Amino acid sequence: MEKIEELISSFLMELRRGAVILAVLSQLSDPQYGYSLVQILEQKGFPVEPGTLYPLLRRLEKQGLLESSWDTSENRPRKFYKLSRKGNEIYKKLTEEWQLINMSMHNLINPEEVD
Repeated sequence: MEKIEELISSFLMELRRGAVILAVLSQLSDPQYGYSLVQILEQKGFPVEPGTLYPLLRRLEKQGLLESSWDTSENRPRKFYKLSRKGNEIYKKLTEEWQLINMSMHNLINPEEVD
């Protein structure tokens, strides 16, 4: 039998899995490189491990949600990502769905406020 802490950790990981995509998309209306995105997300209270973020950025780019370009003006080249048109459309739809889910969950968790 799993310990309660292990179960909680597993459930939290599942909760965060989908939210990470929305969190990342929310910050890419302006170009960001991987490490800057790690810092922004952490500053805004949604820390993401680089080992999670970089594969996600590559996957989102492959799916056509992100566009990338290299900045080679400094000693260390950096790959910048930003939302593509398709990514922006998907981000808007996911945001709408997130807000509906959030409102429904609020009502489920706080039934005394609904009546």
